[in-house]
Amino acid sequence: MNNSTTPRAAQSAGPPKPVAAPAEAIPKDRLVEVTDLRKTYGAVRALRGVDFELAPGEVHALLGENGAGKSTLIKILAGVESSDSGVLKIFGEEKSFRSPAESRAAGLAVVYQELSLVPSLTVAANLFLGREPHNALGAVKKSEIIRRTKEFLAEYGFPLDPKAVVADLPFAYRQMTEIAKALLSNVRVLVLDEPTSALSEGEEEVLFDAVRKVTARGVGVVYVTHRLGEVFKLSQRVTVFRDGLRVGTYPTAEMDMKTLVSHIIGPRTMAAELVEAVQGHGLRHVRSQNDTGTPPALRMSGIADPRLHGVDLEVMPGEIMGLAGVIGSGRTEILETVFGLRRPRQGQLQLNGRPYKPSGPVDAIRAGVGLVPEDRHEQGLVLGDSIEQNIALPRLKPLTRLGFFNRKGAAERSHAAMKELSIKAQNRKTVVGTLSGGNQQKVVFGKWREPRCELLLLDEPTVGVDVGAREEIYGVIRQAAAAGTGVLVVSSDLSELLLLCERITIVRNGRTIRTIHRDEVASEEALHHLVHTSNPSQPGAPS
Repeated sequence: MNNSTTPRAAQSAGPPKPVAAPAEAIPKDRLVEVTDLRKTYGAVRALRGVDFELAPGEVHALLGENGAGKSTLIKILAGVESSDSGVLKIFGEEKSFRSPAESRAAGLAVVYQELSLVPSLTVAANLFLGREPHNALGAVKKSEIIRRTKEFLAEYGFPLDPKAVVADLPFAYRQMTEIAKALLSNVRVLVLDEPTSALSEGEEEVLFDAVRKVTARGVGVVYVTHRLGEVFKLSQRVTVFRDGLRVGTYPTAEMDMKTLVSHIIGPRTMAAELVEAVQGHGLRHVRSQNDTGTPPALRMSGIADPRLHGVDLEVMPGEIMGLAGVIGSGRTEILETVFGLRRPRQGQLQLNGRPYKPSGPVDAIRAGVGLVPEDRHEQGLVLGDSIEQNIALPRLKPLTRLGFFNRKGAAERSHAAMKELSIKAQNRKTVVGTLSGGNQQKVVFGKWREPRCELLLLDEPTVGVDVGAREEIYGVIRQAAAAGTGVLVVSSDLSELLLLCERITIVRNGRTIRTIHRDEVASEEALHHLVHTSNPSQPGAPS
């Protein structure tokens, strides 16, 4: 391969020019072929003449920062949006889908970050919704649905109970249900948009195995992710979008992490620790400034309820403390208890050395506790409201006087948050639902910017956030800690915990098993061993 086509050419000054994979790497048979596709929303040029292709049995990673154009391409493939110009071919035939139904009928299935399940129905009922088998009298064959669901889930190795109600499932298991629903269709093209955003490493492998099984049958997979380590585990080729343009398409085997990140974020200077984090070697840290003479920002002693069975931990002022555990271990329940969403039956809570018994989130907010939840769409934002309205939500009482809302104060708070967090939007009146995922997450953080929280609870703080926005969010977290806020972080990304946290508490089956200092952990693999082993008595990697 000559220098004009090598991925490393992008390391030179200025944005790299589009680079194609070598001719011998491009398959002759294409399930999807996109040529010079363009899409404009008002003054925003979402796609500016992009090309993309997908081969049978291929996992093709589609990467780029939030707002790069990935979601727009997916919506066009799904029939949600139509392009302004360009050519879309599916299985060699030119198409222009006018609805999602037309896309599905053509053999495409898309799994979005925003799930489309019916919460009140079971896993099995969701999988067969709209295609239920009926008997001669027209009644639904429920037993057959259960049987076929069990067989299907076993085939792909999904750890789901067909009879479980979706509303009762952790977010990660709802996400698995959505993916299983797509796979159950007779698909030839499967688009996965951030499928592992809330999955732990073990659950990722379940998904990866399912993807490998479906590609072995000739199905092509478009794989959108901000977890760049997955690209090297799963994909054969990588296409990078930036600002509505295709930077290039590369064989994954010829790409390295540093070069890939440089393609995604462009000529901006990368923090060395960010590169280490996305490679899974988060070994550079910012140490917390704890004063051992002061009481903990948070102390939990013997906390128990139907889901928690003995939680003991302390978070010092200015400390970033991590919670590590598999999905369902009790990590999220710990945060919900501190934020007043759950009431413990036993045990004691203290904030800054004082007894703390929140009867709900309002009490928690008044006490100086903020929460960035796992599911920002359902729990963190009002998508139909503006940036200004969302940032004002936790502070409505201080912004209201004699029954009048202080609009000037709200405007000043939103302006300051947008500037400090680099929220990319036309203005403070922009509807949050129109923002990219990374900017939406920054708005959630902006809610707790002023006044400073005594304790900040973060549940998967960078879920669905691109590599550039992730660096900015890490900066916000560290700034909060430097100002004296105690921070408690839940993350399925163990490299993220190693990068951010001075100490990490391991949670299993509703119990805090042990707390370790990051210096005790030699690598991400060692932490993974401690999280998953039945008796995490010794730090370090397994022998």
